Amino acid sequence: MNEALLYDYLLWGIFAAAACTVLALLLIPAPYGRHQRKGWGPTMNTRLAWVVMESPAVLAFFGFYVCGSRATDMVPLLLLATWQSHYLYRTFIYPLRLKPGGRPTPVAVVAMGFTFNTINAYLNARFLTELGPGYAESWLYDPRFLLGIALFVGGLALNRHADNVLLNLRKPGETGYKIPKSPAYNLISCPNYFGETIQWLGWALASWSLAGLSFAVFTAANLIPRAVTHHRWYRETFPDYPKQRRAVIPWIL
Repeated sequence: MNEALLYDYLLWGIFAAAACTVLALLLIPAPYGRHQRKGWGPTMNTRLAWVVMESPAVLAFFGFYVCGSRATDMVPLLLLATWQSHYLYRTFIYPLRLKPGGRPTPVAVVAMGFTFNTINAYLNARFLTELGPGYAESWLYDPRFLLGIALFVGGLALNRHADNVLLNLRKPGETGYKIPKSPAYNLISCPNYFGETIQWLGWALASWSLAGLSFAVFTAANLIPRAVTHHRWYRETFPDYPKQRRAVIPWIL
């Protein structure tokens, strides 16, 4: 099997996985954090789980990227920096900010995340520097690139803001769950998920690739059902939960 055929199989596999994921998560909440339950096998420390699960998005992406013949071209380099601006934080900084003593993460969840991130890194990195048609420097002024980068930056800012609110929600020594509050959280229960979905929609536009689109579709399929589950949990847990909040898309869902 040549690489082009393998690439196509993996690419369409991500779209198929997105369809399966959205259906599964509408029926079965992802088993970690507040939704963790027995029956998912052995678990591991959540901080370590984040590092292991997300590391292919940093390391494998970079490895696949530098093997391409266009690795030093301007547009791919900017897209590399864009990608890593998210994943260096998510893989190596965010886990250290988590409070110690949290619920462990099932190894099965880590294995699935590791596998997806490896395949996704391959698809996107190889498109940028080898298997895609290449980018002229004029792409830097194309409306699709400019809008895509704007969406990515805006989604990244929202995602980090939402993370900061959640990470600072409890004072030292406090336990249990509280209702998060901020301008973003006053609109939706999961601005972190909304921000990340917007990020990868922006990536798909900026890279103008089916690989980027597959990632955006999978992200939405993964995060939107989880946001709906979180929203339902908040409303069931807190009788005074703000009724005007939506789950993940302001004023809509």
